[in-house]
Amino acid sequence: MNKLVILLLLSLSIFAEDIPKNVMQMSMSPITIDGQTYLAANFKNYPHWHTYWINPGDAGLPIEATFKINGEEKVLDVKEWPIPKRFKEDGDIMTFGYEDEYTLFFPISQDLNDEKIEAHFKWLICKNICIPGEKHINGEIKDSAFITSDNDFQVSMDEMKSRFSKLPQTKDIPSYFDISLVKQGENLVFIYSLSKEVKEVPITSNIISVYPMLPFSFKRETLYKDSKNSLYGRYTMDWDGVYMDPEMPLPASGKFEKPFNFKFLFVDPVSNETYVISKSFSSYSSDINGQFESFFKILKPIQQIDDKKEHNKAEESVSDGRNIFYYLIMAFVGGLILNIMPCVLPVISLKLFSLIGHSNESKKSIFRHNIAYSVGVISTFFALAGVITVLKNTGEQIGWGFQLQSPSFVALMIVVIFIMALNMFGLFEFRTPGGSKLGSVELRDSFSGDFIGGVLATILSTPCSAPFLGTALTFAFSESTTTIFGIFFAIGLGLSSPFLLTAFFPALIKFLPRPGMWMDHVKKILGLTLVLTTIWLLDVFSALTDSSLALLKINTGLVLIFFIFYMRAKMTKKIFFSIALLIPTIILIYQAQATIISYGESGSNMLNDKNRSSEITWHKWSEEKMNNNMRINKLTFIDFTAKWCITCKVNEKLVIDTDGFRKLMAENNVELMLGDWTKRDPQIGSWLKSQGFVGVPAYFVINKKGELVKLGETITLSEIKESF
Repeated sequence: MNKLVILLLLSLSIFAEDIPKNVMQMSMSPITIDGQTYLAANFKNYPHWHTYWINPGDAGLPIEATFKINGEEKVLDVKEWPIPKRFKEDGDIMTFGYEDEYTLFFPISQDLNDEKIEAHFKWLICKNICIPGEKHINGEIKDSAFITSDNDFQVSMDEMKSRFSKLPQTKDIPSYFDISLVKQGENLVFIYSLSKEVKEVPITSNIISVYPMLPFSFKRETLYKDSKNSLYGRYTMDWDGVYMDPEMPLPASGKFEKPFNFKFLFVDPVSNETYVISKSFSSYSSDINGQFESFFKILKPIQQIDDKKEHNKAEESVSDGRNIFYYLIMAFVGGLILNIMPCVLPVISLKLFSLIGHSNESKKSIFRHNIAYSVGVISTFFALAGVITVLKNTGEQIGWGFQLQSPSFVALMIVVIFIMALNMFGLFEFRTPGGSKLGSVELRDSFSGDFIGGVLATILSTPCSAPFLGTALTFAFSESTTTIFGIFFAIGLGLSSPFLLTAFFPALIKFLPRPGMWMDHVKKILGLTLVLTTIWLLDVFSALTDSSLALLKINTGLVLIFFIFYMRAKMTKKIFFSIALLIPTIILIYQAQATIISYGESGSNMLNDKNRSSEITWHKWSEEKMNNNMRINKLTFIDFTAKWCITCKVNEKLVIDTDGFRKLMAENNVELMLGDWTKRDPQIGSWLKSQGFVGVPAYFVINKKGELVKLGETITLSEIKESF
């Protein structure tokens, strides 16, 4: 059955595109313009993703580049940064950067023919999330051509020359533009004005954008106009000299030890040109009497907008609606697939078993049983969505299956599943609360039992991840509360859909076997699956607590529960039985939390277990070590897993724990890294989320070029080999 499941998942993996694989592409080539040679670095961003200008704004990091020519490090400065766009992002974040395609030009003062060039670029690229990236481009100049296998695409010489011609030129400050440096309160402020009438104010971009300069950090521009449509502006900044070592206090006299030469990108509303200006300040003036503040109070602020959001508003609205619909479908299909996943099969089998038992009942009764089960599934998904929303709003790093990272919750599940197993073996008939007695209907035949079955199916399904499900969950975890609830509702609908189908079309039950004595034998088999589930949960509990004492206590508790049920017939009062059962259960859950030794530390003993049982060596994953391997182009296979992840276990049996995998790793000298997410680990959770995953399994390869290749939730040996 496991092989059929994994093959199904593999066949569907092409739909698991959470983040584009080519979110950023790069190429490099030499070009000569007006007798000057440049190394041109061409960038291509995936649609709607952006990188950052030299001054990124409120957040972000600019593109960085380092070079070696014939093995010797060379410091190359950008000729001039292309004119950036302004982005107004969620949370009132203002940034400056680039979309689509653009080029940075680095002047070279030597002949490059027959020279070996090594270039290393780093960037941060963002959309709803931000992803750090880097690329090494190595090659050799032959006959003015750059020979390399590292370029992702090509840009024509004509196109590069066109981009070069659009770079902002350096000009003198126009006579109609005046700018002063003033201290207002605790802040330093650029105050500027244009003496000429401005007919059209550039409300989609800044008038000035300041190039970085220490010890200043720059904030926001605010524009104003008076009754004659004259334009004024304020650009606030902070003095960061107090944080430097040695400290550089802001001079109280208003005179700096040495002048600061500020460089500005100026969007001239008079000439409608964009160019670079600079001005040196040896001192600042103080707004002692508040005359500047009083003046700006009588001016009218100009409402600036984000051109990207304004111009594409209708298009994005349609796109967002289409995207949400797409992810809802992915969530539904992912929930449907969960019905055949091994982690949920024990409870699903119980429900199917119950369905066979109801086949001779009325259509109304069958409808009510299946609806009760479906309500249990969907309401539990709603509860999970609520918990995730609360934790997300408090800043917690959470993911799919997060409740199984809690030892108390796992202890409770052990007790519940163990009691269900005792019921399957006929040790008792578990009756549900109601009426004047403890109950009158067996769990498997009651509507309450159907509801509880739906709850358990949902809880046990969360350690499983599938391609469709991963796509939907990644989208949900990064979106609004409404979207989270919508996605989780769709997953619940998918998981319960086979039973909703039989609720509305009860004739489908006729395709199932008829009730008979065989059901008594099958019940024992189902009881065995629940015992195996209990053993699996005990293993998860052991990994979460790292405490033999905690495991001893929970096993002792299970023995006590067994004898309580065994002796229940001799308990004359049902209330005594309930209290006798409740006491060890509460003690178990409390002690599960109290005896934790290392809960909260990352990982479990999985790494040691792997190295003891395998002929190859695994290393603990860390972002620092991974980045270093990318820097040195070291072939690396990375496995993010958890003890409670059943899909991970399937992948291990079919791929990772095979002779073929070990041979492939040895032949290619591949380093193996293990990211153990059994316990809650904010670093792993945050990094996985940045890569488009909200749960495990997740597999990556660092290839021979030092690039990080995402393999997804399911893997094959051929797929791993091709990624090298």
